[in-house]
Amino acid sequence: MPTQIGVGLSHHRNPKVAGQEAARKAMDQAGSTEVDFVLMFASVGYPQQRLVESVRTATGHAPLCGCSGEGTIAMGETDESNFSVSVMVFSSDELQFNHGLTSGLQADPAQTGNEVGQTVQPQLRPDTIALFLFADGLTFNFDRFLQGLETALEQPLPLFGGTSSDNWQLKRTYQYYNDQVMSDAVVWLLLSGQGRLAWAVNHGCLPIGSKRQITRCEHNAIYEIDGKPALAVLKEYLTEDEVDNWHKTVINLCLGLKAPSDLQTQYDEYLIRFIPAKNDELASIAIQTEVSEGTEIWMTRRDCAKIEAGVHRIGTAIADQLQGETPKCVFHFDCAGRGKAIFRDQQKLDLLNLLQSNIGTNVPWIGFYTYGEIGPVGSRNCFHNYTAVIAALY
Repeated sequence: MPTQIGVGLSHHRNPKVAGQEAARKAMDQAGSTEVDFVLMFASVGYPQQRLVESVRTATGHAPLCGCSGEGTIAMGETDESNFSVSVMVFSSDELQFNHGLTSGLQADPAQTGNEVGQTVQPQLRPDTIALFLFADGLTFNFDRFLQGLETALEQPLPLFGGTSSDNWQLKRTYQYYNDQVMSDAVVWLLLSGQGRLAWAVNHGCLPIGSKRQITRCEHNAIYEIDGKPALAVLKEYLTEDEVDNWHKTVINLCLGLKAPSDLQTQYDEYLIRFIPAKNDELASIAIQTEVSEGTEIWMTRRDCAKIEAGVHRIGTAIADQLQGETPKCVFHFDCAGRGKAIFRDQQKLDLLNLLQSNIGTNVPWIGFYTYGEIGPVGSRNCFHNYTAVIAALY
């Protein structure tokens, strides 16, 4: 059977209807009534369990993975409402899908990564394409997870994906594995078979102010910057209406860490870090990767012109890699801070259309707005924020 892929969306507020509608549209586009695998992203206005059950029923209980997002992205559409679900279905004898779920990210991310690696390792094949990860965006520590994962794997493996989100509520995100809906977990998809990935990564932030230095921290928690409480330092960069509104703070202000020298020519001078958590009592903040004392940081804010230029570079870079081939499908992981928080609906659509016109206007396309993005830069697996990661399967 040749590879048949379709995408469907629904904005219906009834979870049963929404799941059925999105699944039916995806199967109609794929031209297949038999589904081998389902990828699913949805916003958090729905009862998550009922929505997943609806998609599972409509697709014949095919294997499924995915997560909640701040919004969904598909062919010619972005939606950041509380009621949006997107489904991609695969029917193929050319591709193989292995997937799984591991919980306990917050308690021990390194052990969780090691457990994923031990499960994935026996399933690796000579034609393995990539490992996709969808982790809880509020409890994920990528560096420690990656350390555990790579310890268990006997060969390098490119990683793609994003962390689940919850429409800026910053309370609870969800990961989907078959009939299960979890939090504080990571679901993964190992993709193998006849295909390759073309990908590109780009962020759109600029530094503001001068260089600062982390002077006290532990793992991913930052207690002091330049000898001052971390929260107090952040307030130096906030506007009056942001000071007492954490929601506005994390949308508009992020940290920039100097990128390793081998990444700067391919990516950017800075790696951007979202700040999903704070501790008022300790005046500390937390990011999603490890930090160490002495690390130099910059406060950064998004820049519309840089985002737009980056979208153009992503599309051109992937088109160059494709060399005229039409992708089977496209995976799109974009930061929640690059959506409606900064662009109007028409501006978002214009940027999406620019991407799709470069890569493929009629190609099945699925993605979501994340609290963190995963994608390689060169041969190095990296975690990103305020970034777009686009991967085209061809």
